[in-house]
Amino acid sequence: MRITALAGGVGGARFLRGLLHHARQSYPLGSDHDQLDLTVIGNTGDDITLFGLRVCPDIDTLLYTLGGGIHEGQGWGRADESHHLAAELAALGAEPQWFTLGDKDFATHVYRSQLLGRGMPLSAVVERLSARWGLAELGVTLLPMTDTPVETHVVVEEQGEQRAIHFQEWWVRHRAELPADRFVVAGLDRATAAPGVLDAIRGADVVILPPSNPVVSIGIILGVPGVRDALRGTRAPVIGVSPLVGGRPVRGHADVCLRTIGVEETSAGVAGLYADFLDGWLVDEDDPIEGRPGLEVVRRPLLMSSVEAAADMAGAALELGLRLRAERAPA
Repeated sequence: MRITALAGGVGGARFLRGLLHHARQSYPLGSDHDQLDLTVIGNTGDDITLFGLRVCPDIDTLLYTLGGGIHEGQGWGRADESHHLAAELAALGAEPQWFTLGDKDFATHVYRSQLLGRGMPLSAVVERLSARWGLAELGVTLLPMTDTPVETHVVVEEQGEQRAIHFQEWWVRHRAELPADRFVVAGLDRATAAPGVLDAIRGADVVILPPSNPVVSIGIILGVPGVRDALRGTRAPVIGVSPLVGGRPVRGHADVCLRTIGVEETSAGVAGLYADFLDGWLVDEDDPIEGRPGLEVVRRPLLMSSVEAAADMAGAALELGLRLRAERAPA
């Protein structure tokens, strides 16, 4: 069973961990679906260079979560972390001090930056990091959306003047509270999909959009040339999971991002961003959205309060995709 997912950080990573849990529990050896082949296309639009090191927040969150090394309370960063290096950098007055990196996390960024500095493409670096976390043994291939360096910036208004700041500064330092005028993704116009990305979409049995931010995570992946066309052209059902519960994101600032691009802050509004390729849409139990021709809406609890809850949610998305695929199959 070949599943391809487009994912951002915390929400996407927790959902996909739930998907792996569901697959292990639901498909015994010898069943039609026991060999799970999951390809995750990770957002790199929020990548940033800090202290001379290249940091890939969403890719690293996917690595740590799926590999069993995530800080559960935060949803990002490493478990059992220390911060001696960050403390010393702060004592030296090194900037920025609003983005905290742990000592173990620093090791990832040092290694990645070394390899990138030698000319290795990001996809090859991610492959090495995936080996460190044993993703292949789980049936998971993690791909960055592109090898081209891209960075999301936010045009904000402060004291009556507009200026552009890196997305991470707006998100982490300002908690998305500075009024945003628009998002600008530097480098996206010259980006190409990383090796394997388009093939993973075209060759999937089911494509899933986890509950990641639809604007600055999945939306950025969709902006990579060729990705949206591949989703339109794939024979696989494309199943999305709403990131909103009761009209608000469970975590993060998806509502602010939707408001910034002029889209209503509802699951219907989010579904509209995917309307040209979306076949199935999981929404929360009390969501008022109705289905339409070509889009089946399924209601499920969407709070990932535990791995088991995430597994139930991911299982519902997968089963919807497999059912739609079976209905499309020639008689």
